[in-house]
Amino acid sequence: MSKFRMYLLGLALLFVGFVAVEYFRPTPTNWSPTFINRDRIPYGTYVLYDLLPSLFPGQPVRTIRQPIANQLLPKLGHDVLPDSGLTEKSPELLTQQANYLFVDNSFTCSRLDGETLLRYVARGNTAFIAAEYFDEQLADTLRFHMETATDIDSILARQERTAPTRQTLVQLANPGFAKRRFSFPETEVEWFFQADSACRATALATDAQRRPVLLRVPFGQGFFYLSSTPKLFSNVALLRPGAADYAFAALSYLPARPVFWDEYQKQGPLGEQSLLRVLKEHLALRTAGWLLLVGAVLFLVFEAKRRQRIIPIVKPLPNTTLLFTRNVASLYRQGRDHHAIAAQKTELFLEYLRTRFHEKTDHLDDEAFRERLAQKSGVAREQVNELMRQLNFTRTAPRIDDHQLLHLSELMRRFRRTAR
Repeated sequence: MSKFRMYLLGLALLFVGFVAVEYFRPTPTNWSPTFINRDRIPYGTYVLYDLLPSLFPGQPVRTIRQPIANQLLPKLGHDVLPDSGLTEKSPELLTQQANYLFVDNSFTCSRLDGETLLRYVARGNTAFIAAEYFDEQLADTLRFHMETATDIDSILARQERTAPTRQTLVQLANPGFAKRRFSFPETEVEWFFQADSACRATALATDAQRRPVLLRVPFGQGFFYLSSTPKLFSNVALLRPGAADYAFAALSYLPARPVFWDEYQKQGPLGEQSLLRVLKEHLALRTAGWLLLVGAVLFLVFEAKRRQRIIPIVKPLPNTTLLFTRNVASLYRQGRDHHAIAAQKTELFLEYLRTRFHEKTDHLDDEAFRERLAQKSGVAREQVNELMRQLNFTRTAPRIDDHQLLHLSELMRRFRRTAR
């Protein structure tokens, strides 16, 4: 198996093992405060949203996935800038009276959204906002600001996990609830309101130090209900024994009207679904995606280049024909068999004549044969006659000496050189 296939096999095994571990691993509890109405995690609002029809019997509950201005100004165009603000030419407000509910970790809005919400409440409607951070425009208009109820020592101990979570009390100030107290973790009651001197707010609930955590602020003909404890409206708070009544009591101040439940500030507009939305929501998929990306980069760096087996350098075979001829000749010379050498040279030369000049070599003493050979080769007749006599002598003589062999070789060489 090649290294490339081993690399792919190892990568596939790692991926399968990772998927198996992630599939069979217990899902950890997600403690993120999303406050989304479909989340069943501890700090989602699935339970509260599911109970809204029973809290407001006979009233429709609508989920809003658009900005406040687009919801309350039905004829508002999409080309209006969010920070433009309301003018005399702005569209008419929605005539339907309703309770506008916001439950999120923070409440932020544009200038146009803030002015639209203020005008809508001033027309006799109600807005319920539960958040730990409020928009400055709204806070300045209603004349309040936020203060933290947690000291620095508690924050450090909580981060280091050196101290158990302490409990705190929240008390309803309305005499109709007989000043009922509710116990919550200190981490869920971390902020309270500080009203300015000109604020006309009424404290409806306070913490253990009698600091307001639920306010009712009149504005025009309507009311703002502001809560600094959004976690008390989450799933974990509503499912905690004896604690769900606080959220129900806080919402009982709202009149029996249709409910607008805002999800725009938490999920964005409806239909805005990113292709990577699922990857962003799940840690396992995000990790797998990063691993796939890193693996692809490593593959491109190390394996995408041109791969080829090293071609060895083959040395050309030496031409040993001359060496072979010399060796054979030396063997003949050592044996002093000049007759055999002459016979071999004679047969080779006669084959040369048959191939080159297309003449039969059976009768070398034939005058007609010699004449044709002289004419075809362009060699003088006397030279041809001498060569033929020497060839006849070589073929018939019983033995050949050195001088006769050299003379025969010289005649053959001279004929080859002269022949055309």
